[in-house]
Amino acid sequence: MIDHYEINPSTIALIAVGTSETKVLEEDRVFMINKNTTDIINHSCKYFGSSLVGRKEGTKALTGVSYKAPIIIEETQSIIFFPTSSPRFDNCSWISLNHINDYFRANQMSLVTFKNGQSLEIDISFGSLENQVLRATRLESILRHRKI
Repeated sequence: MIDHYEINPSTIALIAVGTSETKVLEEDRVFMINKNTTDIINHSCKYFGSSLVGRKEGTKALTGVSYKAPIIIEETQSIIFFPTSSPRFDNCSWISLNHINDYFRANQMSLVTFKNGQSLEIDISFGSLENQVLRATRLESILRHRKI
């Protein structure tokens, strides 16, 4: 099992497994990390020159969103992730906006399909998932317009 990881353009999702492990989904592999999802997100933000706190402040300044805010991990490649619940909770998973193909209602949960054909059932209501996707899309749009 790996002890550190930086999010990269092929990272699809970080799935919380217990309190201190994360299942990483990439385009061509799946593996476990000995850190919780929030630690990986924070480490990745720092790797690209900021921190989770700084990225949250940036999202709030750009969009006004402060609760369950999507964050820009790396801006030049538009790597944007959003949480499935409050990052304060151990069960918080993070999904890459760029890799989502579609998402559906699946009983009390949601099913996300990714561009590489993988799918993931997530313990989040369809309405909450849709709201998170829309927030992340808005953040991406603002970022894109600022680059022009």
